Amino acid sequence: MDLVIFGPPGAGKGTQAKRLEGLLGVPQISTGDMMRTERASGSELGKRFDSFMTQGLLVPDELVANLIEKRLGEPDAKNGAIFDGYPRTVNQAEVLDGTLAKLHRQVGVVVSIEVGLEDLVDRIVGRRVCEACGQVYHLRYNPPPSSGRCGACDADSLIQRTDDTEDKVRTRYDEYKAKTEPLLHYYGRRNLVRAVSGVGSLDEVTQRIEAAIGK
Repeated sequence: MDLVIFGPPGAGKGTQAKRLEGLLGVPQISTGDMMRTERASGSELGKRFDSFMTQGLLVPDELVANLIEKRLGEPDAKNGAIFDGYPRTVNQAEVLDGTLAKLHRQVGVVVSIEVGLEDLVDRIVGRRVCEACGQVYHLRYNPPPSSGRCGACDADSLIQRTDDTEDKVRTRYDEYKAKTEPLLHYYGRRNLVRAVSGVGSLDEVTQRIEAAIGK
């Protein structure tokens, strides 16, 4: 199965995509992670990504499509993939459809994780991350140790990411509404969209997704 999972920043797309890997037996595909890996490899494609990203420019959709096509040709993705945070626009969705069609595949279901703006602000602004090991905490729901050190690696490096401020959360949400929500209509015409609430525990959200996709 080829599945697209999307929702506003902070909705939990990446976490749920990782959980779905075991259920569906197909890999999570995050274009951001893949572009960073490709750049680090020094490949020709990675150099092309670098020429845009070092200037703060968006990578052209066609280059991203080349990366996805390359990834889908790997053995673990031959039976499907979970697209995490991609596509973000209708044009990217059209490019993805074309890429999948070359492999005689198509998007089978789109999971829309829905979380309201105020819930997102509460969730993201309270987030703290250990720079050393990546452990994530929340001041209210999963607070770090009272010592202020990371409970996983004992590093004194807990930070609030620069993007995790209320103003930036609201800006990113507005951008999502403007650019990504039209995907609901694009995929909705094919009756592919399954909307689930992203509010609740991780297990609760996972169970909703499983029910929505019939697993």
